[in-house]
Amino acid sequence: MATVKGVDTEELESKVKHMYKGVAENPHGAYHFEMGRRVAERLGYSTDVLNRIPAEAIESFAGVGHYFDLADLREGEAVLDLGSGSGTDVFYAAVQVGESGRVVGVDMTPEQLDKAESLRAGAGFDQVEFVNTHIERLPFDDESFDVVVSNGVINLSPDKQQVFAEIARVLRPGGRAAIADIIAERHMKESTVCNTELWAACIAGAAQRDEYRDAIEAAGLRIGELRENADYHFISDQAQEATQTYGVKSVSFLATKS
Repeated sequence: MATVKGVDTEELESKVKHMYKGVAENPHGAYHFEMGRRVAERLGYSTDVLNRIPAEAIESFAGVGHYFDLADLREGEAVLDLGSGSGTDVFYAAVQVGESGRVVGVDMTPEQLDKAESLRAGAGFDQVEFVNTHIERLPFDDESFDVVVSNGVINLSPDKQQVFAEIARVLRPGGRAAIADIIAERHMKESTVCNTELWAACIAGAAQRDEYRDAIEAAGLRIGELRENADYHFISDQAQEATQTYGVKSVSFLATKS
């Protein structure tokens, strides 16, 4: 599962940045997917923890599942969030690892990073930092994190194999990757895969289930629990049609590094 042929990666990146600029700046706009606190709580996020993080981050929450029970974060751990957006999962993790921990969020959309950093500074999360980078090229040393998390983002990458290789590289031995993402039961036709707008909406980039699993295991990660997130739904007609045609769905899983 290398870079997908036929996909204009520059156009894709532009579309992704444009869409998630809107998510940051206009969280109540019309999108292919649900957003905000109501969907976060429905997916399994703790109300008590959400109450301790900036509300402005939660209003731009565009995750596709919940995985913090799988991650089992502990006091003092170092956590990396791939595609951190406006910071909901970063702040949520920071509450769990405490002041002695470290949480780094990476994203490539400037408006998301600006919003997240402003909220971090205002809320006093000193153990948090945000970095502008691509998830295929992480600027961190080998074995520098205990846990990697990611919510609805890896499907946006045209080179998922490289993403999982980077996850494995930055995880310490025995480290955990807790991920929620969009996958598909069936392969998509080329015209759908090459639709960068649907890709940016977390649909067309969904890898077929077996190929997704192969990419994880090829990176040296061992998959443990995997579950479907039945409470996650796309909302636009175009997205729902693709979901029905290809069996597109949200899953959460835990993978460990040997």
